[in-house]
Amino acid sequence: MSGSLCSTPARSREEPIPGDDGTPFPSPHALWSASRAAMEAGCTAAGLSGAWQLLLLGDGSPTRHLQLLTGAPVEVELIAMACDAGDGKRVPAEVAGLASPLLRRQVWLRCHGEPLAWAESWWNQSQAEENLRDRQLPIWQSLTADRAELFREVDGLAQVTEPWLEQGFGCSGPFWSRHYRFFRGGRQLTVIREVFSPALERWLGPSHRCEESSTMLPAVTRTH
Repeated sequence: MSGSLCSTPARSREEPIPGDDGTPFPSPHALWSASRAAMEAGCTAAGLSGAWQLLLLGDGSPTRHLQLLTGAPVEVELIAMACDAGDGKRVPAEVAGLASPLLRRQVWLRCHGEPLAWAESWWNQSQAEENLRDRQLPIWQSLTADRAELFREVDGLAQVTEPWLEQGFGCSGPFWSRHYRFFRGGRQLTVIREVFSPALERWLGPSHRCEESSTMLPAVTRTH
């Protein structure tokens, strides 16, 4: 593979702040998580509202959802796109199913300039070269440009937190997150993790059903 997708900017003598100069953020810390088996059993969504269940557990495109909810195009802000070992403690287990060498991509997804989601994805480097020719396009748009059929499988649900997520979203966590795989022709193509801003409650309503507060997971707390 050429160095165009896997190159990282030269670092200064001082360690750069994550997210600056093409330096990736650390993967978020999960306070709570559920496997695909637990989700299929229906035991993780007891207090999760219907609209948020559709967003987090459905197989639709999140960028398409954001566009429909806000009425604005989704702007992709590339944070980093660099070689990755894929062996960190916070890396989804499904990344092991990708052939090495690996590449990791991180982005903010914005509508009207407001960050509504953060995402990271892992790829085989040659697959990234083939499928991510335009770095500024959402992954879903890149993968469906030739109307190729894709299958999405949601593998995990979580609530995560990180100081840089709180700074980016402008509110305190925890934040709802999920990770899933794309398959094409029965072959695993990529693993994607998404984290969503509580600002989406303006369109989706509260993420938890008030009548089931006794079974709810901890709700997010906004800062002003």
